[in-house]
Formats: sequence, structure tokens, C-alpha cells
Amino acid sequence: MREIAAAIQEGASAYLNRQYTVIAIIGVVIAIVDRHLQLEDGRPFVVGAVLSAAAGYVGMNIAVRSNLRTAEAARGGLDKALQVAFRGGAVTGFMVVGLGLLGVSGAYFIFKDPTPWLAWPFGASLVSVFARLGGGIYTKAADVGADLVAR
Repeated sequence: MREIAAAIQEGASAYLNRQYTVIAIIGVVIAIVDRHLQLEDGRPFVVGAVLSAAAGYVGMNIAVRSNLRTAEAARGGLDKALQVAFRGGAVTGFMVVGLGLLGVSGAYFIFKDPTPWLAWPFGASLVSVFARLGGGIYTKAADVGADLVAR
């Protein structure tokens, strides 16, 4: 199990690093265009994207690591496996909420006016959209790979 888990972690890490590199390039281009056209200040956009990416990165790493623990817990029954899987998956939700709250609170504390930070959700949504799209493709590729190995 450890050997398979290590291979999964390596693949997931490579995928995530590649995906975030592409997202970063697109995000920087959008922030520059926004700033050049004076539509908005690009900094809140970048902060939203960075915090969303951080939540996704931590969540993915914890979820991949909890796979091995879930498989081991399954030896003790469905209830134990479900508890481990649920707790491992809950990290992503806590990270999204925690970093979002931290970022919004920090922005309000610094500026006392939420108006300049209206671009924040666009940055966070950019990362989220790419993560969902890329995650679906990655999952499908993993399913096909598992089917090929099983045959």
C-alpha cells in the first residue's frame, strides 16, 4: 500500500504543480490587463487567487495522504474507514473557509472599506474553475489508468 500511495502522491503533486503553473500565468495576465485598463487594482485579484490556490494545494495533499490511512482503516470496518476519509476530506473545506475569512478580515482591517476588494472573488473563482476542470480530467485519467492496470 505504501508503494502505491507514494506513486499516487508523486503523480498528484506533479499534476498540481503543473496546473498551478498554468493558472499562475493566466492569473498574472488577467491582473496585468485589469491594471492596464484601470478596471480595478490587480492586487485583490491576486490575493484571492493565491489564497484559493493555497487551500486547494493543502487540501489535495491531505486528501492524497489520507487515502492510505483510509485503506488501512478499512481493515477495521466501514465505520473506521468512513471516519478517516471524512476527516481527511474536511480539511479542504476548513482551509477554504479559514483562508477566506482570514483574507477578508485582513483586508477589512487594513483598508476599512471593502470596495477595493471586489476583485477578490474573481481571483478565487479563477483558481476554483481551473481546479474543477483539471481535477475532473485528472480523475478520469486516473480511472482509465486503474482500469488498464487491473486488466
